[in-house]
Amino acid sequence: MKAFALLLLLGGSQWLMGQSTDWVEHKKVLKLMGTRFEIGAVAQNDTLAWAAIEAGIAEIERIEKLISSWDKDSQTSEINRNAGIQPVVVDQELYDLVFRALKVAKLTAGAFDISFASMDRIWKFDGSMTQMPSEAAVEKAALKIDWEKIMLNPEARTVFLLDKGMKIGFGGIGKGYAANQAKLLMSKMPGIMGGVVNAAGDLLAWGDRPSEKEWVIKIADPLKKEDALGWLQINDAAVVTSGDYERYVEFGGKRYAHIIDPRTGYPTTGIKSVTVVCPYAEVADALATSIFVLGKEKGLQLVNQLKGVECLIVTDENDILTSTQLQLNYY
Repeated sequence: MKAFALLLLLGGSQWLMGQSTDWVEHKKVLKLMGTRFEIGAVAQNDTLAWAAIEAGIAEIERIEKLISSWDKDSQTSEINRNAGIQPVVVDQELYDLVFRALKVAKLTAGAFDISFASMDRIWKFDGSMTQMPSEAAVEKAALKIDWEKIMLNPEARTVFLLDKGMKIGFGGIGKGYAANQAKLLMSKMPGIMGGVVNAAGDLLAWGDRPSEKEWVIKIADPLKKEDALGWLQINDAAVVTSGDYERYVEFGGKRYAHIIDPRTGYPTTGIKSVTVVCPYAEVADALATSIFVLGKEKGLQLVNQLKGVECLIVTDENDILTSTQLQLNYY
């Protein structure tokens, strides 16, 4: 049985797919949630593969409408508009997402905090910033960050931000959650043998590979993204890579990355990239952000305490650090 390999580089990772000539594989690249997605399916025939891909796209678009803070009609925007005014009744799905986000906030002692969104008017990484924000402006916005002031009422299914001016945003877990849900939907469809959802570095791979037992994921070098530091073998897992080398601003010869420390209101320092491996992209997404904020020592300490979670850290000094059980293969 002949096989071929498809190599994809997107965000911080690559995937190689072994393929039987009896099966077909298709992929589609498009922009969703403001970033580049690539969705692939291995199926018994062309029709089933494309049906799965389109179903995955529709699911991601549905989730974007639910969690977007830029869409004035979304439930997330309604929560933000009513900060300090009144609780907002939301769908169970959004309620549960906020609930899980607060669990991660507690686990990381606030290193992960969805109320960081109040900083979006201060730091901009779209090329529009021409000078450093003032210390006073950063301090004022940071006063609105406090995950412990996000009140949930499970009986009424409401979310309430206690202080006016508070905002929540799902930039730290939204892509991972959407990738998880697309994978869950696609994997249950008839005739689908396996697939990949890659949301600009939030990568989920699952299912059978006729020529290989596991998926091969290459981890990009933050200094030269077309090269790889090494590779991992995974099976039905998520690999999420977050780096400070794609979205940043420079002032006075110093680079400020897009990941904000919610405890200070300033961008993180000391780490160039973080890769997290675990069963769920949503969790991996949140932990990758948290490790940037916690720093290399506390970040590794956290991951080494979590079952089924591994990570790789590249520091500003280009040192490569890994959790105790990560099986990284070097070239």
